[in-house]
Amino acid sequence: MALLQSFTQIALDRAAAQIRRDVIIQCVANGSGHPGGALGAAEIIAALYFRVLRHDPARPDWPERDRFVLSNGHICAALYSAMARTGYFPPEELLTFRRLGTRLQGHPARVDLPGIETSAGPLGQGLSVANGMVLGLRLRRLDSRVYCLVGDGELQEGQIWEAAMTAAQYRLGRVCLVVSDNGLQIDGEVERIMNVRPIADRLRAFGWHTLDIDGHNLAQVLAAFEAFQRTTETPTAIVARTVMGKGVSFMENLAEWHGKAPSREQAVRALREMPEGFAPDLWTGDTQ
Repeated sequence: MALLQSFTQIALDRAAAQIRRDVIIQCVANGSGHPGGALGAAEIIAALYFRVLRHDPARPDWPERDRFVLSNGHICAALYSAMARTGYFPPEELLTFRRLGTRLQGHPARVDLPGIETSAGPLGQGLSVANGMVLGLRLRRLDSRVYCLVGDGELQEGQIWEAAMTAAQYRLGRVCLVVSDNGLQIDGEVERIMNVRPIADRLRAFGWHTLDIDGHNLAQVLAAFEAFQRTTETPTAIVARTVMGKGVSFMENLAEWHGKAPSREQAVRALREMPEGFAPDLWTGDTQ
C-alpha cells in the first residue's frame, strides 16, 4: 500500500494540472482524440484516482477495490493520464494513445488494459454497468463502492433513466453517478439539441441523493465524494458544473473541441497556458 499512501502527498491541483497536460500531449502525439471533455473532467478524475478511490495499481483485480466506470469513454485521455501517473502502466505509454495496436484505445477496452473496469463506446450504458457491479458486490458481501462518470449530453439516452430507477428501486447506496455538466455535446448546446435540465431536480425525483457542485472546485468535489461515502442505502448523484476545454483559453466553452485534436502549434500554446504538473512533460513540441 506504499504507493497508495504516496498519492495523498500529491496536491490535487497539481494532479489535475498533470492530467490536463497529459491530455493535450496524448491528443497531439497522434493527431486524434477528444480533448474538450477530458480537460473539463480533470479535477473529478484527479480526486478519484489520487485521493478517493480505494485501489491498488499493483493489484488491479484486488476484490476489495472500488470501481470506476467511465461511461463517456471518449474522454479517456484523462483516465489514462491518472492511471499512468498512479502506476498502472509507464507514463511513456501515453504517447501511444489511439495508435494502431496500442492498449490505450480511443475508448477504453477492458481486455487490453488492466485497471479498466468495463469497455466503453456506445453512450448511456455506464450507469447500468455500475448498478450491476454494486449488485454483484452485494452478493459477495463486499463493501466496495462504484463511481460512474457520464456527460450531460449522455443523459439524453433513455437507458440512463432506466438505470436511475433501478438504483433507487434496489437501494444501491454504494453507487455514485457523477455528471460532468458542461452544457455542450458534439453538435452544440445540450439544451438546444435535447434539453435534459434541470438535471439535479430530475435525479432527485428519481429517488437519488443529489448534490450540485462546481466541478473545478476541489474542495467541493472532495466534500461531495465524502458525503457519498457516508451513505449506504440511497444512490448518490453529483452534478458537477464543468467547462469544456477547461484551462486552455481557445478551447473553453467551444463544442468544436469535443472531438478535435490540437495542431502542434496549438498544443504548444495550450501547454504554455497551463500550470505545471508534478512530472516532466512527455512531449516538448520539438519531437516528431
